[in-house]
Amino acid sequence: MAVDDSDRLAARFEEHRGHLLGVAYRMLGSRTEADDAVQEAWLRLSRADHAAVDNLGGWLTTVVGRICLDMLRSRKARPDDFVAPPAPVDPEQEALLADDVGLAMLVVLDTLTPAERLAFVLHDLFAVPFEDVATVVGRSPAAARQLASRARRRVQGVSDVSGASDLPRQREVVDAFLAAARGGDFEALLALLDPEVVLRADAATVLAGAAPEVHGADAVAATFAGRARVAQAALIDGFVGAVWSAGGKPRVVFDFVVAGGRVVEIELLGDPSTLERLDLTVL
Repeated sequence: MAVDDSDRLAARFEEHRGHLLGVAYRMLGSRTEADDAVQEAWLRLSRADHAAVDNLGGWLTTVVGRICLDMLRSRKARPDDFVAPPAPVDPEQEALLADDVGLAMLVVLDTLTPAERLAFVLHDLFAVPFEDVATVVGRSPAAARQLASRARRRVQGVSDVSGASDLPRQREVVDAFLAAARGGDFEALLALLDPEVVLRADAATVLAGAAPEVHGADAVAATFAGRARVAQAALIDGFVGAVWSAGGKPRVVFDFVVAGGRVVEIELLGDPSTLERLDLTVL
């Protein structure tokens, strides 16, 4: 890259630095880590074919989102090793950021999963379309919308009723899915699954024997046919899913994403700390 081109690129990047810092700070809650994320975004931009980027601000926001998501997941994977970074050199600027976000907001955001936090911050706070959020979290747009809705419920401290009209249809689909799974009705399962459905499992359920990811209606139907015999339909953070309990405690949650009358995603959640945070009601 020629010096003049490099200078122009740097100048364009600086135009977006404040916005990117705001995104990163809301994601990470630390000015030092936010600075690191923004600097990493600059390094990635300098190595990328930036001439092909039509919307530099949107591209950088997506890149910073991915970087922050990786940092949050790394932090969650080793919580005992995580130590909050030292105070920044410019505490006044840190205070301004904190005032802008709100300390209470940061506390609530810390209770969210990394994917929920990213979906909420990007969509609700920075108006990033769910189609773009989905590419960052590696989910479908419908799943990204559900992640943001869950996060919104916790942040607001009230029920998010925006999807309440869909609950009867969600319940119908989940009930039919559970019935087909218990009865081993492969064809009925196929009819309820989106062709591109994805089944994901968290680390706890993988340790218990679940596959980390299963793709496609045939494979997901084969996974559930003849199973889920004791799972019960449940309301999970305002959406219809299912839960398997033992000893009076939920052990595995089946987190369904339903769109267009079909299941587009199922996530198996077994991590005790995750289950404790869920607003769970057996139906």
